[in-house]
Amino acid sequence: MDDKLIQFAKSAITQHLSLHPHSADTLEGIHHWWISWPDIQESILVTAQALQRLQEENLIEMRTIGERELYRLPR
Repeated sequence: MDDKLIQFAKSAITQHLSLHPHSADTLEGIHHWWISWPDIQESILVTAQALQRLQEENLIEMRTIGERELYRLPR
């Protein structure tokens, strides 16, 4: 997977959270609404990889609410 694309997605996610610190969304919502892809929309796997790396860096957390997995800033 292209590391530049993953870094682009990580940057977009962290920028969104810095502007909207109480935001929380699903993988699909983040992929479609938080990231302004420069050309065509990339594979959702890029966003999933970016979210995984952000979790590993403890910059975001994933919470299961009902049957949905939401990503947000750690609380």
